[in-house]
Amino acid sequence: MENRLHTAYSGASGAVVERNRVLRNTYMLLGLSMLPTVAGALIGVQSGFWKLFAGSPIMAPLLFLVGAFGMMWAIGKNRDSGLGVALLLGFTFFMGLMLSVSLAAALRFSNGGTLIAMAAGGTGIIFASLATLATVTKKDFSFMGKFLFVGVILLLVASIANLFFAIPALALTISAIGVLLFSAYILYDISQIVNGGETNYVIATLQIYLDIYNVFVNLLSLLMAFSGERD
Repeated sequence: MENRLHTAYSGASGAVVERNRVLRNTYMLLGLSMLPTVAGALIGVQSGFWKLFAGSPIMAPLLFLVGAFGMMWAIGKNRDSGLGVALLLGFTFFMGLMLSVSLAAALRFSNGGTLIAMAAGGTGIIFASLATLATVTKKDFSFMGKFLFVGVILLLVASIANLFFAIPALALTISAIGVLLFSAYILYDISQIVNGGETNYVIATLQIYLDIYNVFVNLLSLLMAFSGERD
């Protein structure tokens, strides 16, 4: 009996160590992924990369979706190798380039720098709060998975539709829902790591990175709509 208890304890302890390792590696890679994102965003703004989207408001976003999903597929296929990490960093550079579109739009306001800083600060607060909640409580939020997935599909469909209809009120609604939806995804994705549902730190990093990215972009869109000041 004593040996069985010892074995059970050792197994549980090993599982906790493994989950902590995945979480630690995820946070480290997540921090590293922000460097190519910033580099891509700076290059995109300074080079005028964002102008490509201004000239093709419908086709460019659709091509972006194809490219992004293709790169995410490649990362998933190589999740267990160093190539997966390299592809992830390349993907975050690509996402930084795409982020330059939103940043350039914000910088056309006289208080654009302030809006970007507020969006970054708000995103940081949301992430820190929800990450702490998931880590400290260790509550299993896996029940949210199906609802969040359906929400993302509906949001994606609405976003594509609004590329053609360009309805300002719908754009604001999409951004507001986007902030709430991807904030919930932060809670869900970190809970998955803490409770052993996700054991690959490359995929975990990709998921949380996309959550943070989408919260920031949608929050920035809302700030531009309600607090942007024209010269």
